[in-house]
Amino acid sequence: MNLDDFSDEIFVLDTETTGLDGGPCDVVVDVGVCAVDLFAETARDVYSSIVGYDVSKWDDRRKNAWIFKNTDLTVDMVAAATPQPDVRADLARILRGKRVTAYNVPFDMDKFLYREPWGLRGLFRECTDIMAAATEVCKLPSQLYGCKYRFPKLDHAYSAITEGDPAGIEGKQDHRALSDARMASQLMIRMFRDLNYSP
Repeated sequence: MNLDDFSDEIFVLDTETTGLDGGPCDVVVDVGVCAVDLFAETARDVYSSIVGYDVSKWDDRRKNAWIFKNTDLTVDMVAAATPQPDVRADLARILRGKRVTAYNVPFDMDKFLYREPWGLRGLFRECTDIMAAATEVCKLPSQLYGCKYRFPKLDHAYSAITEGDPAGIEGKQDHRALSDARMASQLMIRMFRDLNYSP
């Protein structure tokens, strides 16, 4: 391991969306980013924004998405938020040339941020998926043929691997992007300390 490769921060992002199908069927409605120094074991908030759209063009499926029924985020908040192109520009400015990961990279990046209208593929260096690393630590039996372990949900991995409550969630995941990015960041820090995560 070349320590120079890990001397700069890793940016941990999270998105909340209107569904699981990816763009363009579903859209990103909340984005959060933290910057992690694995050696100093620190995480700092970098960015958080609700993503704004013209919701008058949305169908009932989007307006009644899980995120609006199970969190404090509302359709009205999305309607009044910073427009998507401006959030996209912010993310491009913050993440350009950086090392970036997420808890479930295939979802946040492949299904959304690498697709239009985000188009962020190639803008940053993708690091090891935090969820993939946590899968090997949590070792939850899988019911799927050919899969040894199933992916742990973020709240399960966080409570199973971290000690105390370093992300300050007070026992309940709120499923907002910045809060989830904080949880994933602390999880990554702990796994790195325990030699279970390599960027």
